[in-house]
Amino acid sequence: MAMPASPVWLITGCSTGFGRELARLVLAQGDRAVVTARTRERVADLVADSEGRGLALALDVTDDTQIAAVVAAAEAEFGRIDVLVNNAGYGYQASCEEGEEAAIRDQFEANVFGLFAMTRAVLPGMRERGQGHVINLSSVAGLIGFPGSGYYAATKHAVEGWSDALKAEVSPLGIAVTCVEPGPFRTDWAGRSLSQTTTRIDAYRDTVAARMQGTSEGSGQQPGDPKRAAQAMIDLVANPAPPRHLVLGSWGVGKVIEAFETRLAEVREYRQVGEATDFPESERH
Repeated sequence: MAMPASPVWLITGCSTGFGRELARLVLAQGDRAVVTARTRERVADLVADSEGRGLALALDVTDDTQIAAVVAAAEAEFGRIDVLVNNAGYGYQASCEEGEEAAIRDQFEANVFGLFAMTRAVLPGMRERGQGHVINLSSVAGLIGFPGSGYYAATKHAVEGWSDALKAEVSPLGIAVTCVEPGPFRTDWAGRSLSQTTTRIDAYRDTVAARMQGTSEGSGQQPGDPKRAAQAMIDLVANPAPPRHLVLGSWGVGKVIEAFETRLAEVREYRQVGEATDFPESERH
């Protein structure tokens, strides 16, 4: 079923970055939107001049009670949710060896389990209406693991795999699923949504430590424009056949193409080894 001309959006993590830019553009073009952040005051300004088309709510995606309340409020206010944008989340950098257990688990709670719970809460309404679009903010790190980002990449890889299964289940029901995978964008992500381990092992100086330093020093100089990224997400919803993946930014597109071509070449190189592990034809029953 085609998306309504003026869809209702529910966007998580709207206090800054992609979520904020997307909320601004969605409301500016006349759509209705529920915009959320952990603290409502951080997003109240987004809906101040929306003439009743915007609803600002507090939401911690790790809190099931708040998730249920936000979905209920959205459906009570606007009658439905057409587009869910799972944007809330944050980064954590550490070598795989130095990862801190509490920090790792907290990141999975927000980036993975919160996203799962948010989607489960919205799907019944979409399924009943036979239409909807779930957009999950992933990352180039959801497709490629980089030094220092093993645990962050693990959360985004989890979202990617889950989204594959979700798409297979809900596409026949009229619901689209897209992962948006940004590379470096000028969202101040390093300054506001990134934590780094406090421990340092010298053996990782030239890999993990170098990349962590580069992430901090390069903040504010990234080539990606958040406003153009937000517009690309709006265009996704208007697309009658939206893609499963949308990699954003020239750096990210280049890295993903290179990585996938290398991966495919490796699979082909070892194809005979892999296929030889089947039972022989004569032994299959």
